[in-house]
Formats: sequence, structure tokens, C-alpha cells
Amino acid sequence: MGYLAYYSGTSVVLSVLTLVGLYYLLTDQGYRVDFGWFLEETSPYMWAYIGCSMAIALSVIGAAWGILVTGTSILGGGVQAPRIKTKNLVSIIFCEAVAIYGIILAIVMSNIVQKYPSDASDKVIAANYASGYKLFGAGLTVGFSNLFSGLAVGVVGSGAALADAANPRLFVKILIVEIFASAIGLFGVIVGILQVSNAKMGEAAGAN
Repeated sequence: MGYLAYYSGTSVVLSVLTLVGLYYLLTDQGYRVDFGWFLEETSPYMWAYIGCSMAIALSVIGAAWGILVTGTSILGGGVQAPRIKTKNLVSIIFCEAVAIYGIILAIVMSNIVQKYPSDASDKVIAANYASGYKLFGAGLTVGFSNLFSGLAVGVVGSGAALADAANPRLFVKILIVEIFASAIGLFGVIVGILQVSNAKMGEAAGAN
């Protein structure tokens, strides 16, 4: 039922967008679909803060999902092998680290956001818009990296708990895979830092 509602809703949205596009195209009003106008009329602060919120939100979702998957396996496997419950908490720590990555970069990004005067020069305004887009892109990069990293850590951590319950010698081997899965989120943070390294907002943004 859920799949039916999802695909039905997606089909309706795509159909409406297609009809609207054909209407503008066939009535010679295609010029009204102007993405450049949309980007110029929206505030750079909106893009910057959306980037900050996406970095935190997607990272926390990835961490929560990973903890859900791993935690249920630890609890289930711990019924038959109680010894795994303490050792496999390292998987929960890896999942929680994913959320911390997103929070760290969101704090870095929020410190970049500064107000610029309404009578600023075109160079300052352009620099602020560019920085807003950079923060937005960095937020998506970090958010999605940590989302998928959290999912990967959760699935691998779940397998590690069940494998450890069956054969203790498998735990260390699977833990190595889990470490690499967690590193994906760290890679996303590094790329995000590179994206915002030269982003400046405020009146001094167009100084260079």
C-alpha cells in the first residue's frame, strides 16, 4: 500500500509538471520559466541556512537509521550470546560519529554567514550569492555523505553483531569493513570543508 501511494503521488507530480511545461511551451510563454530569475531573487541567506540544516538533518537521519538497524541486531543476538552486547557497542559509536560530523560542519558553515548592507556594491552582492550557493552545496555534500555512511555502518554493524554471536573470530574482520564505511562520512566532511574554505559573506566578501 505504501509503494502504491508513493508511486501514485510521484506520477501525479510528474504529470502536472509535464502539463505545465507543455502549456508554457505551446503558448509561447517559455520565457516565464526562468531559473536565473529564481536564483537572483532568492536570498543567499536562504541557501546558506538550508545547507546548514541539511548537513545536520541528513546526518542525524543517517545516524538514527544506523543505530536502529545495529541496535536491533545487538539486542536480538545478545539473547543467545550475551557477551556481544558490550563489544558491539562500538558500532553504535560509529553511527553516532556520523551525526557529529554533520553538526561540526554546520557550526563551521553558520559562522561564515554574515549580514551585508542593502546598498552594497554589485561585487559584494555577487560574492555573497556565490558563498550562499557554496554553503548550500557543502551542506548537501556532507548531509548525503553522512546519510549513506550511517546506513552503511548500520547494515555492516548489524552483520557484525550477528556474526560475532555465531563466531567470535569474525568480529574483527567485519569491524574493518565498518571502519571503512564510517570513513565515507569523514570524506564528505573533508569535501565540504574544501567547498566552504574560500566562502565569505558580509560586507568584506568582495574584498578579494
